[in-house]
Amino acid sequence: MEENNFESVYSSKVKAGKRRTYFFDVRKTKGEDYYITLTESTKRYNGDGYDRHKIFLYKEDFDRFLKSLSDTITHIKTDLMPDYDYEEYTRRQEEWEIKSAEEAKEEGENKDSGAAKSPSKPEKLDEDEMSW
Repeated sequence: MEENNFESVYSSKVKAGKRRTYFFDVRKTKGEDYYITLTESTKRYNGDGYDRHKIFLYKEDFDRFLKSLSDTITHIKTDLMPDYDYEEYTRRQEEWEIKSAEEAKEEGENKDSGAAKSPSKPEKLDEDEMSW
């Protein structure tokens, strides 16, 4: 593996549209240290795999990185695009999750066996299913 099999101790992802996903992974080194890998994974237009770009973020840079990222986002939100609805995509995802849960519940109720499963928390919207 490209990260020398360093142990992954935490992972989260952010789906961003139809073709792009961001992964945030905390890795443990052999020396009992930790660092973050930020990966952008983009589905290729021809459908043949993904392109990935990584940033390795080390503990000595966490605070400065976070401050610069926050300052940059704030600048865009307040100075460059103050009227943009930044919560639009979060609402879309939440609406999709509610709809999926309702459909799963209805599907379970309509099964002939009478042993309908209660829907678990709906899965996140697949990149190919998102409408933006």
